[in-house]
Amino acid sequence: MMSRTRLNLANLITLSRLFLVPVAIWLIIRGRDGFAFWVFVVAGLSDALDGFVAKRFDRRTRLGALLDPLADKSLLVSLTITLGLFGALPSWLVILVVFRDAMILGGFLLIQAIAAATEFSPLYISKINTLVQATLIGFVLARRGLEIDPGLLTSLLIFAAAVTTAASGLSYLVRWARILSRSEGIL
Repeated sequence: MMSRTRLNLANLITLSRLFLVPVAIWLIIRGRDGFAFWVFVVAGLSDALDGFVAKRFDRRTRLGALLDPLADKSLLVSLTITLGLFGALPSWLVILVVFRDAMILGGFLLIQAIAAATEFSPLYISKINTLVQATLIGFVLARRGLEIDPGLLTSLLIFAAAVTTAASGLSYLVRWARILSRSEGIL
């Protein structure tokens, strides 16, 4: 059962992840990618921990349901942009990631405004995309900060991130078209 907006331990953990975003960005800007990698790891562990606490102790809230994806997207998009600005990720991938997330946010707001309020859970491809993006960012930070030889893996992760980002964006467009067509009585 989801309560309204109570602030609890799971939500505090999520908020701490949100506060780690500027720390990670600052570390990258200062050339401390090794430390940024560990902040990123802590943020990832906090994502798993807040979900566990919320489910295990029945502490799910509407606030948490909003904060969790906000913290995840803030971390991934901010670090993608920062790594792009420092040449660690290609600019076309940064543009694709930012465009997809802006499109999802815009589509969500449009659906909420036009169609009847609907539950908006993430698509499976979107979860895969988040995992691939997180793996890419973690690998790039580790590679730069811990001086790991990138080899072919960086190119493969960039390709996988691009494919899953595009597939996820297209999947959301299809979902919204179906929702809007039902609310407008088109189909």
